[in-house]
Amino acid sequence: MKVNPSSCLCPVLLCLCFLERCYEASHHGQAKIISRIHNATHNHNQTKDGETEVHHRPKRGWIWNQFFVLEEHIGPDAQYVGKLHSNSDKGDGSVRYILSGEGAGSIFIINEVTGDIHATKSLDREKKSHYVLHAQAINLNTNKPLEPESEFIIKVQDINDNAPKFPDGPFVTSVPEMSEVGTSVFQVTATDADDPTYGNSARVVYSILHGQPYFSVDPKSGIIRTALADMDREAREHYSVVIQAKDMAGQVGGLSGSTTVNITLTDVNDNPPKFPQKNYQVFVPESAQVGKPVGKMKASDEDIGINAEIKYSILNPEGAGMFSISTDKDTREGVITLRKPLNYEKKKHYSLHIAAENTHLDPHFTYLGSFKDDATLKITVGDVDEPPVFSMDYYIMEVYENTRVGTEVGAVTARDPDSKNSPVRYFIEQREDKAVYFDIESISGVIRTTQLLDREDTPWHNITVMATEEDNPSLQSHVPVTVQVLDVNDNPPMINTEDEIIICESTRAGQASPITAELFLCLAFSLTPSFPDSTASIIARRRRFHRLTQELYELPVVVWDDGEPVLSSTSTLMLRVCSCQRGTRLKICQGEAFLSSAGLSTGALIAILLCVLILLAIVILFITLRRSKKEPLIISEEDIRENVVTYDDEGGGEEDTEAFDIIALRNPAAAEELKFRRDVRPDPSSLDIDEEMDIGEFIKQRVAEADQDTSVPPYDSLQTYAYEGQGSPAGSISSLGSAGAHSEVDYNSLDDWDPKFEKIAELYGEEVETASESTEKAESEKQT
Repeated sequence: MKVNPSSCLCPVLLCLCFLERCYEASHHGQAKIISRIHNATHNHNQTKDGETEVHHRPKRGWIWNQFFVLEEHIGPDAQYVGKLHSNSDKGDGSVRYILSGEGAGSIFIINEVTGDIHATKSLDREKKSHYVLHAQAINLNTNKPLEPESEFIIKVQDINDNAPKFPDGPFVTSVPEMSEVGTSVFQVTATDADDPTYGNSARVVYSILHGQPYFSVDPKSGIIRTALADMDREAREHYSVVIQAKDMAGQVGGLSGSTTVNITLTDVNDNPPKFPQKNYQVFVPESAQVGKPVGKMKASDEDIGINAEIKYSILNPEGAGMFSISTDKDTREGVITLRKPLNYEKKKHYSLHIAAENTHLDPHFTYLGSFKDDATLKITVGDVDEPPVFSMDYYIMEVYENTRVGTEVGAVTARDPDSKNSPVRYFIEQREDKAVYFDIESISGVIRTTQLLDREDTPWHNITVMATEEDNPSLQSHVPVTVQVLDVNDNPPMINTEDEIIICESTRAGQASPITAELFLCLAFSLTPSFPDSTASIIARRRRFHRLTQELYELPVVVWDDGEPVLSSTSTLMLRVCSCQRGTRLKICQGEAFLSSAGLSTGALIAILLCVLILLAIVILFITLRRSKKEPLIISEEDIRENVVTYDDEGGGEEDTEAFDIIALRNPAAAEELKFRRDVRPDPSSLDIDEEMDIGEFIKQRVAEADQDTSVPPYDSLQTYAYEGQGSPAGSISSLGSAGAHSEVDYNSLDDWDPKFEKIAELYGEEVETASESTEKAESEKQT
């Protein structure tokens, strides 16, 4: 199969060739697209003078070009595409041509006899640029293919039928004002659906239709740039630029499309703030409150946003001392606020030099000058009828308690600050929920008592005094007055007798127990006073007390103060004797200390006791069960010498004399005769020990008795006798015989030992105390 191109071989002249062929097809009825070339090679090998001619069989194959068809065909007839021809076709009508593939039968049809191909529909290259088809030649006589099936392509030839488009338009962009010429603003891009590889149908150039002389556009890239210098946002902010894109490289006949680009100039700080006028005036009454606004000023700025933010300040110190100025963020006004109270009588006019400046400066525009402006504000103070003014902000007065009614406490003074100096009247503000203890003279302002005052009841009184002008009572002013009630000696000292004083049984003679009075004390009745902290100590005259002998003691105490006049009182103290817990500084009875230290409630104590009882019952039950399970050591009445006795009792050591009875190993009959009661001590006489007998002789006697005893065990037993010897020149160190002897040793130091020596201290203390009491009693009787 061969492809034989036509004479139009140059790609540039391809379109002209198609136009020429279409023209020929319309005039002559047949296009010369396919050239029939006999691929058979006729090699005429002629010999000179009689050489024979050799003929070779021609080679069959398909002969056609790559077909082209113009898009958007609108003629009444089907568009001729081309012709198929096989070199096997002799023109006798024996060959049939068959077409298959994309669009075969619907878009492309073929004359089965001649092989002519036509397009029955208008094609659009932008939808489908080419079609792949297959051709085959069949012999009608044999109905067999003459050639193998071959593939060919029909390409849709592009024409300029699509205008450039801006798919994302219109556009919105911005550029700072005062930008330099050539500053890039935005880039537009147009698309053309035509074939960019064929001709200039998709070659687009850009131009500006509307927006000159402010902006320009690059013909190739579509970049929009500023074309005019110093464009001012305050003069014009918005611009509408129309951009056109034209294909065919902008030539005549090309298609075009356009879009709009809306450009906004953004603000920069190129305008300073300015006051509309240089001088302002404002009237402020002298009654204006401190911290409240008294006036406003505003400087205008043609910029917007942060570029128009303004900061106000007061330049002259006199004005800055009395007034302050701040910026209202919403209105950008300068708000003037009063810092100190105004006084018309002292100063009637103020002059403020106020400056306004931008807070955000752009260094690129400093060449334009200072971004600051100033103005003068004159404030006139207005006279107002003011309420009276007290000479002090508050008053503190003193008066003794129990003074007579009408006693002068102090005085308050107020004056009219206005120039007319109106008389002032005074009043005390009364409250329904409080008693009235004071009154004030309306003209002089002297405060006096109306009731007796008691410092112990109320040591401080707070009242409020009002002052009004006689000419205008509606104008009032107030001042707080505090009256302190001074103390006089009108209460005797008292001792707290509600709590009992604990006296320990082990208290030594001369040991002190402190008590406290309410006032400065000087106590008697063998008590030791301690003046600085109003305390006294109870001194024990005896060395030891016994709670069982006497538990409570009543001690009358007289206490007096050192005031003027001297006052006294008598109280009875209750002293309780307790067995105090040693090792602690708190004097608490042991029973109370146990409960208090444990911190247990009655229910908890009952629960603990129940638990203890249950444990004891379990222990008793366990012991009973163990004893009931013991088996007797003697199994029968037979002779024990013929039996082996087993037991599993463990000994209790040297002190265990009940764990095992050795008599059980002896003859039961003989054991009954020698059995003694363990709870009765044997008579020493039964031992037959002579005091004068030597211990050696006694041991020999016992050995002989053991040898002759028939009831001994059937094995040797070891009996040990310990003997220390006779007498010692050192004498005995036992204290059993020294109980009645009088000792001069002082056992008071035992009280300072650990709690384990408490019982010894009590024993020796009682003996010494008894001996001491006997001695004192004897001496007393002797003196009597």
